[in-house]
Amino acid sequence: MGGCAGAKKRLEGQRDLDSCAKMAASGFRPVAGERTERFLGKVQEATARCRGGEKAAAFRSAPWLDWSNYWATGDLSSRVPGSDRTNRHLDPNGRGIDGALLDLEYQRVELVKFNLFDNSGTYPDYVQGRDGIPGAALKVWDTMRLQNRHPNYAAVGGDGPQLCRGELIRYRTPTGICNDLKNPAMGSTQMPFARNVQFEATFPDLGKDELARNRHGDRIGLLTPDPQVISRKLFTRPQSQPEKCREGQGLPGDSPEANCDYKKAPFFNVLAAFWIQFMTHDWFSHLEEGENGPEMMAVGCATQKVANVEQPITPEEATKLGCRPDDRMEKSLTADESDPATFIHKGKRVLTRAYKTTNNNVTAWWDASQIYGYDERSRRRVKRDPADRAKLLLVSIPQREAAGEKTGYLPPFSPGDPIHPAWSGQEATAFPDNWSIGMSFYHNLFAREHNLFVDAFRTQAAEMPEADSGLRNPARPDTVIRNKEVTDDELFEAARLVVSAEIAKIHTIEWTPQLLYDEPLFLGMNSNWSGLIHGDNLVSRALEKIVVDNFGASENARKAGQWYSVFASGPGIFGLGSRVYSDDAILAKFDPKKTDTWNVANPDHVNGGINHFGSPFNFPEEFVTVYRLHALVPDLIEFREAGDPNVIRNKIPVIETFRGKATAAMESRGLANWALSMGRQRLGLLTLQNQPQFLQNLPMPRLQTATNTLDVPALDLIRDRERGVPRFNEFRRQYGLKQLTRFDDFIDPRLPKDSPEEVEQRRLVGLLREVYGQHICDASKVITSAQVNDDGTPITDCLGHPDGSLVDNIEDVDTVVGWLSEFTRPHGFAISETQFQVFILNASRRLFSDRFFTSSFRPEFYTHLGVEWVTNNGPDGKVIEKGTPNGHLVEVSPLKRVLLRATPELAPELAHVVNAFDPWGRDRGEYYSLEWKPRPGAEGDEAFK
Repeated sequence: MGGCAGAKKRLEGQRDLDSCAKMAASGFRPVAGERTERFLGKVQEATARCRGGEKAAAFRSAPWLDWSNYWATGDLSSRVPGSDRTNRHLDPNGRGIDGALLDLEYQRVELVKFNLFDNSGTYPDYVQGRDGIPGAALKVWDTMRLQNRHPNYAAVGGDGPQLCRGELIRYRTPTGICNDLKNPAMGSTQMPFARNVQFEATFPDLGKDELARNRHGDRIGLLTPDPQVISRKLFTRPQSQPEKCREGQGLPGDSPEANCDYKKAPFFNVLAAFWIQFMTHDWFSHLEEGENGPEMMAVGCATQKVANVEQPITPEEATKLGCRPDDRMEKSLTADESDPATFIHKGKRVLTRAYKTTNNNVTAWWDASQIYGYDERSRRRVKRDPADRAKLLLVSIPQREAAGEKTGYLPPFSPGDPIHPAWSGQEATAFPDNWSIGMSFYHNLFAREHNLFVDAFRTQAAEMPEADSGLRNPARPDTVIRNKEVTDDELFEAARLVVSAEIAKIHTIEWTPQLLYDEPLFLGMNSNWSGLIHGDNLVSRALEKIVVDNFGASENARKAGQWYSVFASGPGIFGLGSRVYSDDAILAKFDPKKTDTWNVANPDHVNGGINHFGSPFNFPEEFVTVYRLHALVPDLIEFREAGDPNVIRNKIPVIETFRGKATAAMESRGLANWALSMGRQRLGLLTLQNQPQFLQNLPMPRLQTATNTLDVPALDLIRDRERGVPRFNEFRRQYGLKQLTRFDDFIDPRLPKDSPEEVEQRRLVGLLREVYGQHICDASKVITSAQVNDDGTPITDCLGHPDGSLVDNIEDVDTVVGWLSEFTRPHGFAISETQFQVFILNASRRLFSDRFFTSSFRPEFYTHLGVEWVTNNGPDGKVIEKGTPNGHLVEVSPLKRVLLRATPELAPELAHVVNAFDPWGRDRGEYYSLEWKPRPGAEGDEAFK
């Protein structure tokens, strides 16, 4: 038998090699020339066999990405049996990883090519070009000028060519203007959200587009299907002991006997859940000072499908469901509801923008605006230390002995501060809305980090007062600013730059690789920051050939094409263009043998590292959608204390840490204890029936409605519908992913038939069918222009099923519901592949477009100490982690270093931590293990029992 097994293995190995030869002979696939020719994450059979053997070939017919079935893209079981721990390029494991990286880059190239839709009026130029320059190579737009009412209008050039200069380019400005010197308004507060989908695909419920009418008929609307019914049937966390949960309220006295069941992710902690809320407060907000529009609206609990027929909900049925027909909420703010203009391109009439637009009321830059402000009003909420104006004001709490406590806490707002009344009693910070213990934690943590940087600079200046600080004033570029000459304001703004860059780095190389916990994404996300390829090898040569083959030889096209895969060619995005050599002006790696000619007085040097790919940068509405991650949050926080971290002392309802209660809880229990508690606890899986119960029953007394209560997950659905996000299947097609043709496609095909997991997925799919229903299809109705069938024919209402058959209303599924239903995911993905597709595009763009992360990452802006601090994760040089986690020699992670500086009392606990977003008591095991077992020293932790 052993001989037979060995022979079979050799035969399969030979078959894989034959497939590799066939793949090589066919060459690299071209980048799609048209939207309907996109890659879709699907490869030929020979390619799949070469990269993943029989398993990869077997699942090609499923609608999900192929690379997740390649060799070595999962845990140890995904590696070739008997192989060693390395991923050499031409071995099967290496072929799997390299293949996954190539697939990911094809996806990114095509996302950049087909998914940029600016709402501010630049889209016709992007499509048609301007003055002989292709749209993708455009760099300046009139709509990105400051208007004559702007206070800095004259300073940037008025009605002539506008160029930011002087003080406007030294720092991150409060409103985000002048990040791009030649497009002053780009990314600034109150610019329109962009889109990542064709404008015609937005707002399908309006019925203004024939394809949308064919796709949905009369089945969808703002409250159809009913959002509260969806929430109660598809989102509610089932409870085994509801009396111990009490809809997320827990038990009196924060008793540790409380229990709210939730589906847990073994490899991601509650710190990670609150981290992403901390990030989104920086990136986007539709609200104005915590307010929506003035008009109130119903939010559902009106109708539901019964035997596939929409019926009114009776009071008895509402009680049984748990929904509330009398809930009300304000309508969303809208910037422009007028009919959009059109233009003709290739014989077709094309919209210049979406049917409606909304504004981003914070800056779109990764500038820590939630801490430092996004306009003059929010800036006035930021309190600086009167004893040292370079610092943020922190107040020590008497009789606290732990080392980190000496640095203090943010003070609460004072009478007269420009705040919404609901924010009274909270810590003073620029973005105080939706305040909770998680927001309190991160704001206090990074306020401490800001001040620690200032202290380190002050120490350095005291030791070397005459030394060059690195800072330069663009008005006097040749004048050295010595350490002793740095003003409080200059140091404050340099500290902001440092903290902003640290936050971006933490998100890119620490939070995201734990969110997407596998080898391809570890390499891919680190590549976004510092480069994927070190030296010449197979992947770098392959990507270079893809670019050359697909972007031609013209100068404009060649330059534009270089940017598509610059991350893979070596230098990464961060710091790109921050050195200028005469023979390699922009895409230059550091070379100590060459003379760096970069000059702060040269706008082309200051601005030279950015690229917007022909479309001005702002976040798209679709990006907001995929960050609706409430399922990550548990109802109760398992509170621990640093003296005995294995003991859960209390179970504190998250809802009892909202607004001013968060401030009191932070001060009474301490930053280090909250870090430990959230660091040890697992967060919730992003899946169906896993939304926090407290959010479905959130008290909202300010609304003054009949219930004063709101179902937030239901409101999420309404907000996406208000803002015109396409429904799930068209969303996937727009982003270059395969469509689903029935609800059963959600079931993971890799599961054994009738296994507990497969049975549970079938049950949930049955609920989807119950909620969204079915209809008799009409094959004469074409429903999309984004894709075609595999045979080149149009996609119709029947989705490949026979004309006139009863089909699932898969086209009507809300995007959030759809990606929560994606049970088939790559190994270690806390999110769905649909969400990930949105991340691929926007995670890169927000680095590429920001000069403070590219060509202005220099001492002239950050100080010498600041550059070192960001580069090395602190002032003490690079520190290497013990061992080789998942086979890599890695630095001690940036958030771990921040925690060690701000809460040094946690050093014994953090000694075991590799990634601060992996549960601190978990044994990480070998090679991307997802197993939930205790590390040495955490065996007594109640969470493992």
